[in-house]
Amino acid sequence: MLVVDDDRALLRAMRVGLAAKGHAVSVAARADEGLAKVAGERPEVVVLDLGLPDLDGLEVCRRIRGWSDVPVVVLSADGLEARKVAALDLGADDYVTKPFGMAELEARIRAALRHRLAAGGEPVELRIGDVEIDLLHHQARLRGRDLELTAREFDLLTYLAHHAGKVCTHQMILRAVWGGEYGNEAESLRTYIYRLRRKLDDSGGALLRTSPGIGYSLGAHPPAG
Repeated sequence: MLVVDDDRALLRAMRVGLAAKGHAVSVAARADEGLAKVAGERPEVVVLDLGLPDLDGLEVCRRIRGWSDVPVVVLSADGLEARKVAALDLGADDYVTKPFGMAELEARIRAALRHRLAAGGEPVELRIGDVEIDLLHHQARLRGRDLELTAREFDLLTYLAHHAGKVCTHQMILRAVWGGEYGNEAESLRTYIYRLRRKLDDSGGALLRTSPGIGYSLGAHPPAG
């Protein structure tokens, strides 16, 4: 998810608090940076402060809605009803007035994700062989048994499941799962693949396959030739 807020202390607090709940969190302190990250990182949800220094948050929301249906939860210290109505009319999914508790923010994020999945007709569960991925509740199961995955392991598994049977390159995976600031994380990616294989009981690589020097793929694969 992406959090856009110019209050550095609050930004750090939200990053830590949401990460502790299992979310992979990217942050931005300015509207231009936030818009670039929405386009480049394609987050699953945007938490957007309306009081940004370089552009009004309502205008940011309007621009996002011009080309993306990503769920947007807006934040503001301004509790005026007109401000809330304007944000919702511009396409925001929910509105949280500062100060707020992390439990409330996370609940509103979950609700926004559920509503957007339902409205868009997108699948809320993916199944690859014996693996089931519940997108609404951020859970995965193997043959009916819950898998204990970290947030990044879950995101990695979900990304590969969305592209089942296709080879995803290292760069594609890093950009999608680690975000626009992934840097040189190739070794980290190998470590996460190793951990996923162990949790999926796939030590032989039959389910989660490696294409040497290229990337990884999950699920059914067509026969060669």
